[in-house]
Amino acid sequence: MTSKEKLTRALAHKQPDGVPMDFGSTAVTGMHVTCVAALRDYYGLEKRPVKICEPYQMLGMMEDDLADALGVDTAGIIPRNTLFGFPIGNWKEWKAPWGQNLLVPRDFNVMQQGSDIYIFPEGDTGVEPSGRMPGGGYFFDTIVRQPPINEEHLDYRDNIEEFGPISETDLAHFKQSVEQASRTNRGVVANFGGMGFGDIALVPAPFLKHPKGIRDITEWYISTVMRREYVRAIFEKQLEYALENLPKIHAAIGNAVDVVFLCGTDFGTQTGTFCSGQTFDELWLPFYKQINAWIHAHTTWKTFKHTCGAIEPFMERFIQAGFDIINPVQCSATGMDPKKLKERYGDRMVFWGGGANTQKTLPFGTPPQVREEALARCETFAAGGGFVFNAIHNVQAGVPVENIVAMINAVREFNRT
Repeated sequence: MTSKEKLTRALAHKQPDGVPMDFGSTAVTGMHVTCVAALRDYYGLEKRPVKICEPYQMLGMMEDDLADALGVDTAGIIPRNTLFGFPIGNWKEWKAPWGQNLLVPRDFNVMQQGSDIYIFPEGDTGVEPSGRMPGGGYFFDTIVRQPPINEEHLDYRDNIEEFGPISETDLAHFKQSVEQASRTNRGVVANFGGMGFGDIALVPAPFLKHPKGIRDITEWYISTVMRREYVRAIFEKQLEYALENLPKIHAAIGNAVDVVFLCGTDFGTQTGTFCSGQTFDELWLPFYKQINAWIHAHTTWKTFKHTCGAIEPFMERFIQAGFDIINPVQCSATGMDPKKLKERYGDRMVFWGGGANTQKTLPFGTPPQVREEALARCETFAAGGGFVFNAIHNVQAGVPVENIVAMINAVREFNRT
């Protein structure tokens, strides 16, 4: 089977001839730039600076030669602009504080104060920075720029400044990117943006020069309880734009895309859910249902939901909402036992991730321990399809390259048996 055939069979809950593997197709299934560089060296690939495809988490671009070396079965389509609001491309060199020479987009403009590095929205150094990489850190934290809240004059429209009709420039970008990805014979995974209802990475709007509305993370969570009508009004307008944009996107790219990343809103902590089931049903479920319903009625795309944590109590709700895929499958969280997840939901939900614990085993274990865990996860999740191998969220800086290779080799070993 080609990579695309393996992926589509797994997505259809049919047994492929091997577990498909994803690294780099989304902003939650990638690798830190240090890991990408280490893997390029390990496999003897051409020595060149790694390109940053997502500066917020400092993720490295999974170029074709490395994807081939790893045996990656996916190709990712990302929005034209980064999370800091500037376009990807027009590369320039930048030396990271840990000494790595990188290629960054032209408008990746930073300022150093002491040991901290600050990055600016749209690359505009004339406004306040929107991200900070602390000394000794390996990625940026969002800087909250919450304007004073006047309860009597709150306007939900301030929180939808970043949403709107898709531009012809963005449509052309997606069309060209999908055509290029389709030539790889890998499964195509796309993130078109605009459908992340309450995604906490987006709420502070690191891409806006002067964000308005409710942009503080704590204040946002409070608002889901205390200002629920305000949040619902934001979601309603966002949904309106999404349902206007989706037909335009589909008209431009058709069914060449296999998977569409919809939303990265987290509903789980390490030990429980962020909100009650009732809150989910009232505030998120109606909007997820409508997005998924349109996609399933008009396209062949499978829909991808990212949420970390102990989300087993919400699994039936995600299925009811129409999602086809759940990621990252945080098996170490409370109630997220792999065997129980596969038994209860494996015929209705594709598990994308869960392959190795990125909090413990992958960074701190030995290669044999990584191999054992990855093989066990393949054994549990792969039966009957419905599984795409990935680590549990992005592979972070500091992970020994030997452990990453042990994880990759474990998938190959499983696929040979």
